[in-house]
Amino acid sequence: MRHHVQIVLFDGVQSLDVTGPLEVFTYAGAYRVTTASVGGAPVRTSSGLRLTPDLSLEEPPDTLVVPGGEGTREPPADVVAWLASRGADVQRIMSVCTGAFLLASAGLLDGRKATTHWQYCESLRSHHPKVDVDAEPIFVRDGRIATSAGVTTGIDLALALVEEDLGRDVALAIARGLVMFLRRPGGQSQFSAQLAGQVAHREPLREVQRLIAEHPERDLSVPALAAAANLSPRQFTRAFSAEIGVPPGRYVDRVRLETARRLLEDTTDGVAEVSRKAGYGTPEAMRRAFLQALDVFPTEYRRRF
Repeated sequence: MRHHVQIVLFDGVQSLDVTGPLEVFTYAGAYRVTTASVGGAPVRTSSGLRLTPDLSLEEPPDTLVVPGGEGTREPPADVVAWLASRGADVQRIMSVCTGAFLLASAGLLDGRKATTHWQYCESLRSHHPKVDVDAEPIFVRDGRIATSAGVTTGIDLALALVEEDLGRDVALAIARGLVMFLRRPGGQSQFSAQLAGQVAHREPLREVQRLIAEHPERDLSVPALAAAANLSPRQFTRAFSAEIGVPPGRYVDRVRLETARRLLEDTTDGVAEVSRKAGYGTPEAMRRAFLQALDVFPTEYRRRF
């Protein structure tokens, strides 16, 4: 029999958490993909869509997909009970977004590293202190259990599992068919420096953010940025960290990384030219940054994307 992938359904489930992985595994053509709820009862998603499952949640599949959604705010006791009693028999489990709360409630994440949507990471950490919560990556794999961040990262994680099972060429064909990237590396951050930059309130700091975004190749040291904001280095660091949420140096690092990624994806510039334009100065400095943040070399990143 083909590898059985089963997606758990419950009232208040996020429909994209269900359909994203479902489309990936179905497109592969090598899996038996089903949906299941406790008792086989129809469910209604958080957007009001009515879903009728294929099966009742009984026998453990080979791969179990646990989606998130509003229905995880008060984890359904019957789903948690099934996970607690039968989860150990599942070969591989993946959660999407707040589906991690169901796994944690069943004790399946105790002692494991996990992630969820960045907005709920602190809640997951406080309610389940035995879970090693990492708010940065878009998905985390710890043994047979993998957890992902927001809804679209469930697709990234599903593609990663397909690549593991069937090889990169199959995963690439699926990604092309769905008109998306092959997959973002799991270590890629949930946070965008460009999005974070929009929260500054004071005009001098917004000007500094524009400077960083438009000229990552310039001297972006704290003294240089403080001078641009007409503040002392100490005042600037304190104000920037308070309004942006990260220190200036870390913000600059994120902008440079995003700039380099965009140049590798959208241009034919060589690695040396990309490293210069992104502000790294040397290809070696850019390689170190990519390995630390994405766990991949710049040349491999370009090949994937």
